[in-house]
Amino acid sequence: MSAPKVVVLGAGPAGLGAAYFLGKSGKGEAVLVEASQAVGGNSGTFLLEGVHCDYGSHRLHPASEPHILRTIQDLLGPELLLRPRHGRIRLKGKWIHFPLKLGDLLLRLPKGFAAALLYDMVSKPLRKVRGEPTFASILYRGLGGAMCRGFYFPYMQKLWALPPEQLAVTLAQRRISGSSITKILRKILAQLPMFRAETTGKFYYPRRGFGQIADALRDAAEASGTRTMLETRVTRIEHRDGRVVAVVGQQGETEVREESAVVWSTLPVTTVVRAMDPPAPPEVLAAADRIAFRGMILIYLVLEQDQFTEYDAHYLPELNVPISRLSEPKNYSASTTPEGVTVLCAELPCDSHEPLWSKSDDELGVEMCRWLGDVGLPVSAKVRRTVTRRLNHAYPVYDRGFAANLEIVENWLASIEGLLIFGRQGLFAHDNTHHALFMADAAVDSLQPDGSIDSAKWAEYRKVFETHVVED
Repeated sequence: MSAPKVVVLGAGPAGLGAAYFLGKSGKGEAVLVEASQAVGGNSGTFLLEGVHCDYGSHRLHPASEPHILRTIQDLLGPELLLRPRHGRIRLKGKWIHFPLKLGDLLLRLPKGFAAALLYDMVSKPLRKVRGEPTFASILYRGLGGAMCRGFYFPYMQKLWALPPEQLAVTLAQRRISGSSITKILRKILAQLPMFRAETTGKFYYPRRGFGQIADALRDAAEASGTRTMLETRVTRIEHRDGRVVAVVGQQGETEVREESAVVWSTLPVTTVVRAMDPPAPPEVLAAADRIAFRGMILIYLVLEQDQFTEYDAHYLPELNVPISRLSEPKNYSASTTPEGVTVLCAELPCDSHEPLWSKSDDELGVEMCRWLGDVGLPVSAKVRRTVTRRLNHAYPVYDRGFAANLEIVENWLASIEGLLIFGRQGLFAHDNTHHALFMADAAVDSLQPDGSIDSAKWAEYRKVFETHVVED
């Protein structure tokens, strides 16, 4: 029996990982289909005025599954750097180091806020969750009012455009790694010299931007036989008699068709449902319409100076400032080149129907300078130019009804033989890059010689996916 041809949709980390692990295993041959001009998806990198810029702030965390981390280390070698984290969070008008440091908290945290945190810690046994659990109630139970109101609630509302009471418990499980003040304190103590491990307070980062991981995966996959089709937008996924048969895409003015009985998709799950031919049943399409992704505008400000600040990232939870995070790409790899220029990347959670979405790049640059001034980060250097990138599917929206709608969609897609959905967008999981690569490896491990998936093994992997916690 010849190895099956697997058409992999999407060349983000999950799709690239699937092609790489598939080639390495010898279980099949991959055809990688990607709509963009480059691989990496939201984990890619592009050059701007000589600076390697990511699509937002990305890091490879030491908490990655060991075999995934080893894979990336083997692919990149000395190009993968171990860098100290050096960020800041704005709490109650004060800048606090992130990761949190004990001395910084004692010296900089407003005394009233610190007292409230202490009270919340000792009173935790008295806090109860009444009624149906929500994101807000679970976080309040674990963290107390001070941390919730001072950081998590406004930050999450900024990211998802919903009040915390309307967010599902799943968000607390996937997004919040420290579910109690006690756990946060343990992380703070882990920064002290007597407890610090080699990778404590550090992250892995490629010398030429986070997208270097994607490029290395592509090169290795193609060396093992993967065929990559860039600038190919999927228009139809054809299925007959309960089995997938082909993928149809558009390359400019040309329609292309890949016949295959095995299709693995890492595209947004809602996109997959709408691409099915024949169409999904009305109730499935209606459920897909109720599933939402949060958009984002990435605003890149090119400044004529060597460095804006010493910090790699600034976290901004206040609702009066629309941007959620500011990063300076050169600081991630400690690059000193090019001289006389640096780039700031502001992450602006925003959907296409909101007024800010329709503003020009220059208008958003002016707004960005104003917002930075409002938080004590005035832009004094000359702005050479402003560039934006708009992402329609930045974050899955975990509203309180998403689980029921997602179940309807997933159950129908699972009924089509030869079709497998995974990845951050496919499984509606706000996961890190190492999680996406783990999913890809799991898919290859579950692949059987006839192209089918070992359903029992995949079900066990799905349970593991549900335990993934996002690292910030």
